[in-house]
Amino acid sequence: MINSTNSVTQLRATQLLLLIITIFISSCTEANDTQELLKGFKARPDPSTTSFQSLLRDPTGNLSFGFLRTNRTRLSLAVLHLPSSETLWLADPTRFLHWSHKTELTFTNGSLVISNPGSRVFWSSSNSVAGDRVVLLNSSSLQIQDNLKSVVWQSFDFPGNTLVEGQNFTDAMTLISSNGKYFMRLGSDFMGLYAGFKRGYEQIYWKHRAMQAKAEIVQGKGPIYARVNPDGYLGMYQTGTEPPVDVQPFSTFQKQVNGLIRVVLEPDGNLRGYFWDGSTWVSNYQAISETCELPSPCGSYGLCKSGSGCSCIDNRTEYISGGECLPTESGSGDFCGDAVANNGFWVLRRKGVELPYNELMRYETTSSLEECEGICEKNCSCWGAVYNNASRFCYTVDYPIQTLLSVGDETKVGYFKVRKSAHKGRVGVVFRALIGVFFGAVLVFVGFIGFVVYKAWERRRGVKRFLHDDETGGVSPGPYKDLGSASFRALEMCNR
Repeated sequence: MINSTNSVTQLRATQLLLLIITIFISSCTEANDTQELLKGFKARPDPSTTSFQSLLRDPTGNLSFGFLRTNRTRLSLAVLHLPSSETLWLADPTRFLHWSHKTELTFTNGSLVISNPGSRVFWSSSNSVAGDRVVLLNSSSLQIQDNLKSVVWQSFDFPGNTLVEGQNFTDAMTLISSNGKYFMRLGSDFMGLYAGFKRGYEQIYWKHRAMQAKAEIVQGKGPIYARVNPDGYLGMYQTGTEPPVDVQPFSTFQKQVNGLIRVVLEPDGNLRGYFWDGSTWVSNYQAISETCELPSPCGSYGLCKSGSGCSCIDNRTEYISGGECLPTESGSGDFCGDAVANNGFWVLRRKGVELPYNELMRYETTSSLEECEGICEKNCSCWGAVYNNASRFCYTVDYPIQTLLSVGDETKVGYFKVRKSAHKGRVGVVFRALIGVFFGAVLVFVGFIGFVVYKAWERRRGVKRFLHDDETGGVSPGPYKDLGSASFRALEMCNR
């Protein structure tokens, strides 16, 4: 009877333990798969997290919003595509927080707010937002909704470097590459890519005008906007009910694609499209097809030749992949006031060069190369000029010199300013290395001469000691023997 009672007690204890474990696992699963954040929500980064800490998921479980950890110490608020760990949205792509357990994300007053340990607000969804919950849609849009589920704020209105299908891109928005160098914006009838090579100045390097094949842009009807269409194209529209005013087809145009489609402004300045095939992101579009037509594929003072790769304008510096031929030391770019402090500049000339996007640059018509060079020389903010002898067009460059195109026409001549301090910085490394090698060789040579002199001195000292010992009847060191010793006298007597 006692054994039966013990068995029943053990069974109940086991069932209770299993129930506790089940509840614990369920609570953990619910915490990790939360599909809405309500008022009063607070979260802090977990110090043990190495890459991504999920806070909110979409209904499919393929997307997640949370803390993204990069470079070990940086923190960003991000929306991730979990199967590929690809970032689809960042709260502020140009800034990062320090990963700290004291940093806090809150949703208490109807807005998402993240602040650092000093209580300074790093990012906020909006000060005027009064939402009741935060949700993540399967389109990757992070939304703040009121109690009627109306959208009061959404991440789609603040894109980073990525557009996904169904996301409208308006003329009030800017797409920014992850390195912060390149931008995409809409004009009145075109889509443009811009390079920020100099603070406060942007150069357009790619421009696509609306073809208006299916619909025309009507003045006064409103600005155009762009959208990635699930049928496989990047379209420009003026209203949502009419056909697109322009279509940029992908390789998957009018083909069934079940996975997510996205367009990304890459760190090299190209605009590329991808679709998820279930296991990897497949490229299906790129705005710029030729490498040499990118804004700066070979870095500063580089030279790009189609089919041949990169080299350097000066022909003396060896090009290193991913590097730069001559540093630009961007600064203010003032070659007048700053030139005194930076020891001025020297001039680099090269024939057979052309700007990769000169059709989008302003120019002046001059009568000669000398006149073109003079315009740039007298302009404190001019970094260089490219002159075409045939057309007499003079293109001035008002930003640090980037990659030039190598062309066969030597009537196209480039004139480029190079800061002396920048050139010395590049040459100085090589010069110091050569100096080090030279002095190292001198030390080895001096050491060798010293060793030879020492050995010669030792041999001379040995001879002198032998002669000295022979004269005094002493015993000489080493192999020398006293021929007057008893053994040698005995040998002499035997020979007789």
